[in-house]
Amino acid sequence: MEKDGMNKPEREHVYLYWLLQLPAMGAVMAGRLLNRFGSFAAVYNMEGTRLCREGLLKPSQAAAFEKHKERLAAAARQYEALSRRGIRFVSILDPEYPSRLRHLYDPPAALYVRGELPEEDRPTAAVIGARSCSSYGYQTARMLGRELAAAGVQILSGMALGIDGAGHQGALDAGCRTYAVLGSGVDICYPRENRHLYSRIPKQGGLLSEFAPGQPPKPGNFPMRNRIISGLSDAIVVVEARAKSGSLITVELGLEQGKEIFAVPGRMGDPLSEGCHQLIRQGAALLSSPADVLDYFQINGGEKLRLHEKNENGLAKKEKMVYSCLDLQPKFFDQIVEESGLSLEECMTLLMELELKGRIRQPAAHYYEKKM
Repeated sequence: MEKDGMNKPEREHVYLYWLLQLPAMGAVMAGRLLNRFGSFAAVYNMEGTRLCREGLLKPSQAAAFEKHKERLAAAARQYEALSRRGIRFVSILDPEYPSRLRHLYDPPAALYVRGELPEEDRPTAAVIGARSCSSYGYQTARMLGRELAAAGVQILSGMALGIDGAGHQGALDAGCRTYAVLGSGVDICYPRENRHLYSRIPKQGGLLSEFAPGQPPKPGNFPMRNRIISGLSDAIVVVEARAKSGSLITVELGLEQGKEIFAVPGRMGDPLSEGCHQLIRQGAALLSSPADVLDYFQINGGEKLRLHEKNENGLAKKEKMVYSCLDLQPKFFDQIVEESGLSLEECMTLLMELELKGRIRQPAAHYYEKKM
């Protein structure tokens, strides 16, 4: 590796690429090894027995780690072939690695990218929902993707059938960029029915995955994929979801990450809308038009807002804590204090500031609700 003509960052890429080929080596473990030893080259030079003694690997994993060292040369060749295949390897050590993902508990150690990564300072919305959606749901998601993208919001999803694909298609209809996070390698089109999206998205955005090229879309990959979708998004828009929809996993991850959740209401008694209605009851913002999302990003009159402007003019961290406790049903002040965990005085001050900003209203004394 020292006489290969590679610079230090490239060699680190090779060592990381090699490490990620090790069975059962996930993002969390790769991150722990990096934090413990300072570089992936240092990890490679560690003895498996030492990693075992320090409790980082089990005995069987330590033995596999030592055996896997024989694969370094092959991993280097595979890594060098990525660029010839139009695939970039972006590691957590790189400046271009998405800053939104660095804050996750378990950020992917690297991303494989065809096309581009989402822009750092542009607001991003994930459009997700049922695979077996209705015609109404498909058209709604496509319209939202088109209108939000045209206003300057990056559209992100998982390129699944149904709502995911509709959101991507809407952004493409507007001539804007869209980004798909895959549950397989970026060299695999899944599902095959979305071949047209798979072909267009790298030219108008990008395909992203933490799974190596050639890895098939295993069921266990999709929950991992969902944390990247929520992590890269500032807001999550749900269009049609059953009561036990996989989309709700993305929502739960988004809530843990502090993302804003929007849900499109549906017909009473429609199973495809049960998940959305449940989210609205739990405090998700009811989405009645693209303007609801644009208002959240403070995009008005077609003006495109960069994300850093949104952060300066939008809600501060503690304001968002209080705002997230509210929904469309009036909530008593004491309950808001309890849910936010803030003091009485601080909570009252923040509620007054939110009311002055027009984000909430007080329909009755000491009762507060989100303002649509």
